[in-house]
Amino acid sequence: MHLIQVDSVQRWMEDLKLMTDCECMCILQSKPINIEKDEQNELILSSQSYTCDNLQLLLKRAWIISTELTRIAQKLDKNRWQKVHSMTVRVNCHVRSMINEYNAFTRNSSEEMQQFENLLIDKCSEFTAFTERCIQTEDEQTLKSMKSCINEMLSTVAQYFGQLIELFLTHEAQNLLKQIEMSDSIYITESAINSLFSLTQEGAHLCRIIVKEGGVVALFKICRKDCFRCLYPQTLRTLASICCVEEGMHQLEKVDGILCLAEILTDNTHSEATHAEAAAVIAQITSPQLTFTQHLSSFLENMEEIVTALVKLCQDASSGEVFLLASAALANITFFDTMACEILLQLNAMKILLEACSDKHIVDTPYSRDQVVTILANMSVLDQCASEILQENGVQLLMEMLFERPSSGNSAEIAACERVQQKSAVTLARLSRDPEVADAAIKLSCIPRLIKLCRSPTERNNSDSVLVACLAALRRLAVMNPGGLEDSDFQQLVKPRLVDSFLLCTNMEESFV
Repeated sequence: MHLIQVDSVQRWMEDLKLMTDCECMCILQSKPINIEKDEQNELILSSQSYTCDNLQLLLKRAWIISTELTRIAQKLDKNRWQKVHSMTVRVNCHVRSMINEYNAFTRNSSEEMQQFENLLIDKCSEFTAFTERCIQTEDEQTLKSMKSCINEMLSTVAQYFGQLIELFLTHEAQNLLKQIEMSDSIYITESAINSLFSLTQEGAHLCRIIVKEGGVVALFKICRKDCFRCLYPQTLRTLASICCVEEGMHQLEKVDGILCLAEILTDNTHSEATHAEAAAVIAQITSPQLTFTQHLSSFLENMEEIVTALVKLCQDASSGEVFLLASAALANITFFDTMACEILLQLNAMKILLEACSDKHIVDTPYSRDQVVTILANMSVLDQCASEILQENGVQLLMEMLFERPSSGNSAEIAACERVQQKSAVTLARLSRDPEVADAAIKLSCIPRLIKLCRSPTERNNSDSVLVACLAALRRLAVMNPGGLEDSDFQQLVKPRLVDSFLLCTNMEESFV
């Protein structure tokens, strides 16, 4: 779940105001109170807090129960029977509180949900009673035989709990989508869309539930109604989240979602925020990391219009965030289909992107530079690209990107910097087949920088992909200017097979003390 990924201190600060004893019964049924200290704090959530959103409260309660069930299994493995029983009591209380909380705010709960609620409550009660017998038993053989029964009960409770949560979330998705489809009120629709977006942030499984209940269809209906224009940005943001799963992509294709996105992007009456969120959906559905994008046949039909609109969005972007979304969509499209690179050349996109890089308010992070250099790397396979790069002083930018360094220890930023270095080296290697580009690179002292990246692991953050790209670029430039390398560099980095040079450079960081 998304909650697990939140910084632990931040989670604690958020939950601190909700903490209290779960129920008096939790203490009464757990007597005698064990003085043994547990290495993990008890996870307790107040059912009295009405300040949290109902769905978020349900998800937090579900996360706590899931965590407690995992911890019961861990304590059971260590034969800590007293702790197993007290935690079972706590789970029992949490389950009852969760069901009571949910029934307090839900509408029209189904008969199936009520059946699972009763099943889960009965099984939790049985589980609690059984673990109580365990703490009253001292015979080791008896406890050993009871352990397998507890494991079986634990699995059953977890199964019923998972099925009930699935029903709860499905029911809530249905209610939210019903509001979106039936309401003419902007405020009600906006609230429902925001709640739906919140659900999509909890993981792929919830996105699949939303798709199954018709979420993609309902959201595109909103995007086709002029009366809801002010809601387009959050609607598109929710669609981008849903389309991280294959089922969402299939639904998008069925409802002509690509055509709708193309119409939004090419309609100049829409706000920049709407265009940016539409670009985010395009970036999501064309992501090269997804393995299920190839069925988007309608995308090719609308690609020229979409690419043209995205280039314009890059050119007119008023902020770094807008540029990042538009350029990310373009970068993904260049992977999606090679024809996109030809369209970009015709649209003079090279000049627009390189000019944007000189504006530090627009291209202000390694993530944006990663998108730009990805586009340049994919365009560099075209012969016409070399003259464009020279004309717009693009070799200078590529040289600067070889010096990309993270400003913090953030792992995502470090990875983005590595990609920038790697792709700038790849682009140089490809473009240097043109003698003029190679000459410009040599004059800008690209060779010494490439050598340093090869020889110094810290300069490339120990990245093997950066090393390979730099070796390839260095070899291409060495062909054009053999005298630009010292003999030792030539003998070690250029003359041997690429794999031998790679092994030599990777071994430089090893110590044999």
